[in-house]
Amino acid sequence: MNNLQHNRHQASLERISSAGVFSRVIGGLFFSTSLMAFAQSGNSDGEWTSYAADAGSTKYTSLGQIDGDNFEQLEVAWRWTSIDSYLDLEAILGDGAEDISFGRLQATPLMIDGVLYMITALNQVAALDAFTGELLWAFDPQAYLSGHSISPLGYHHRGVAYWSDEEKARILFATNDGYLFSLDSDTGEPDTAFAGGRIDMTDGIPRADRDVLDYSGAVPLGTVSPVIVVDDVLVVNQITSNRPHYKERPPTWVRGYNIRTGELIWTFHTIPQGGEFGADTWQEESWRYTGNGGVWTQMSADLELGYVYLPTEAPTNDYYGGHRPGDNLFTQSVVAVDAVTGERVWHFQMIHHGLWDYDTPAAPNLIDINVGGREIRALAQVTKQGFTYVFDRATGVPVWPIIERPVPRGTIPGERTSLTQPFPTKPPAFVVQGLTEDDLVDFTPELRAEALEILEDYTYGPLYTPASLPDNDGHLGTIFVPSAGGGANWPGAGVDPENNILFVPGSNGAFSPFMGTLPESESNFRFYRLQNRGVRGPQGLPLLKPPYSTITAYDMNRGEILWQVANGDGMAQVENNPAVAGIDLPPLGGGGRHPMLVTSTLLIHAQNTSDGPKLIARDKATGNELAAIDLPGNPSAAPMSFSLESKQYIAIAVSGQPAPELIVYALPYIKEDKL
Repeated sequence: MNNLQHNRHQASLERISSAGVFSRVIGGLFFSTSLMAFAQSGNSDGEWTSYAADAGSTKYTSLGQIDGDNFEQLEVAWRWTSIDSYLDLEAILGDGAEDISFGRLQATPLMIDGVLYMITALNQVAALDAFTGELLWAFDPQAYLSGHSISPLGYHHRGVAYWSDEEKARILFATNDGYLFSLDSDTGEPDTAFAGGRIDMTDGIPRADRDVLDYSGAVPLGTVSPVIVVDDVLVVNQITSNRPHYKERPPTWVRGYNIRTGELIWTFHTIPQGGEFGADTWQEESWRYTGNGGVWTQMSADLELGYVYLPTEAPTNDYYGGHRPGDNLFTQSVVAVDAVTGERVWHFQMIHHGLWDYDTPAAPNLIDINVGGREIRALAQVTKQGFTYVFDRATGVPVWPIIERPVPRGTIPGERTSLTQPFPTKPPAFVVQGLTEDDLVDFTPELRAEALEILEDYTYGPLYTPASLPDNDGHLGTIFVPSAGGGANWPGAGVDPENNILFVPGSNGAFSPFMGTLPESESNFRFYRLQNRGVRGPQGLPLLKPPYSTITAYDMNRGEILWQVANGDGMAQVENNPAVAGIDLPPLGGGGRHPMLVTSTLLIHAQNTSDGPKLIARDKATGNELAAIDLPGNPSAAPMSFSLESKQYIAIAVSGQPAPELIVYALPYIKEDKL
């Protein structure tokens, strides 16, 4: 199937008139609106109403009171300790409490009408006074009762969603153990009109029986990411364990619910079922039993078009697909779905028959750009493989050509790899892709020589070189660059809609999946990834030359890199190694890959340093670091910003002892003219 064939639904795109008016017909009703009114502008009124500022995932605020001149004067306005620390888990779960950790506080709060809405690692929702951090109410869905998280990373959650009409407002979220809730935003009480107050997300999903847990004891389905609201429709994603031992797994479909009643409106089959479009890309009817393939990360939406954009993951199993021949739509794709009907509007598959665990890891960013004098409402999708794919978000047509190119063939018995993969011609990749001898660490000739010796034990090559089997002659498998952790991951990218710049945190690293077999009594996969292994470099150094983490700014009007900088200089693993003593090291980029906050004045993100974690402010035009403040714990979430009574605040969650915290910063004085 030609990957550039997008199969638009003409019922959803009735016409674009010469006056620049977009029209659509739904249920006999006709809607039209100006194309130029669709820009995603982030937070423009001091509130933060969606996980990433707006439904378009810009992570942008127009606030500007905090700037490069005063950033280092920021002080802690208040701090809030996660209420997970108050639970007596031992009394609740007994010995099972030993397996539960609540230190991964990954959530970014919302701020609406002076109230912050926060979700904890154990999925408790809290409403906090935005001035003081005082707890207004809390709701505990008891997602921890099973004693096992759906994620191999343990219990965590990234955020909630908000909806309101003239009469009421709701906080909406789905849990790690697969339930969907709607809470009264004033009281935290469940809305009983919402299907009785709680919806079981496993209902109607094949092979998702709650009474049959997977091998790890995890519940069959759940979520770790925020749901998304489009008008009165709540769009919900699902995840299932990505460490399966059996090819028969639950498919992770995406569903739309009526926010007022909880009624299930539609289900989008991310793995098409028999007779549906795309089912023929699952040869030998492998769609019947294959699971995963849905959305585990954040989603985005164009509220004017009424489209929700789905960044989908790999199918079961991540590194071997002999049991699922074919391209495997709609996995590892971006799919535009009509939020009213659940119908596919367009799609683009970025990896055919995925074998690298290169899930589409982050919400697409919506950004309005001007390319050669042509206004385009664009969608930019950053990926683990280090590409940024850019489309017209109404039609799915690539802004710049995307070319199918030949890629290496697989060598594992029974595997049928795709002959080609799609390569964007613009913008350039933001991380190293594939591995050559030129990519090896070369601080000294001796270190380079040792790195070359290490390579002799592996298969390596260009991007999309598949996994290989180890053998008794010392072959250790295939090196992936980027690693399965990706160039990009769930932190995604940030947008400056005023200057049409996309900011992408990236990671350069190598790893090798250790492939083998499991006993037939434990698995029905012919081959399986037994272990994720880092690739050791010479003398305990990384295998690759630096930088190891970067921030890349794209000029999205031109599809070119505006600047790229190493994120931080220090990296103790390298700096303290005797093998590099006395060497003038280049910027190492040891600061990590942290989410971006974009303001009218700054690019803000966390950074790991040898002096402890910091919050960094950068010049958006150059990437230069302007200022930094110390953080009281390791940063674990995306920062956000809001304003109250002419004062700008920045909030970020950190891990700490004895419990994680939400830290809120502000200036000690007020400059009303700069808000």
